[in-house]
Amino acid sequence: MSKGNSKESESANGRRKKPGAGGEGDFYHIEIRSSEEFETFRTQDVGEKGGLERVAGKRKDGTWDTVKWLFSKDLAHVENGKLVPDHKDAKELFDDLGSQPVKVEGDRYSAKNREK
Repeated sequence: MSKGNSKESESANGRRKKPGAGGEGDFYHIEIRSSEEFETFRTQDVGEKGGLERVAGKRKDGTWDTVKWLFSKDLAHVENGKLVPDHKDAKELFDDLGSQPVKVEGDRYSAKNREK
């Protein structure tokens, strides 16, 4: 096993789990675009530090777009299998999304981006 890897961070096939797949992290992930479209990623705090974060991706043609949103578990909770926002920043994000987030696995959810 290479330095820095642990069995907890690997899936059954020996590959690294996707962030949020285990459900034990500090953030919920709402994916709105496939990360396969992008080659470089940056995370930006939005609002209060550590609450809501935007993961932006850069495409081969140089354009940037939002790949997913990360938000602290302090800003929302899960009720009947659905994410429910508890904080104004999370409520605003949910209002801006084009669809209700749907659970993928662990803390990972998927939603459509509202086209402007």
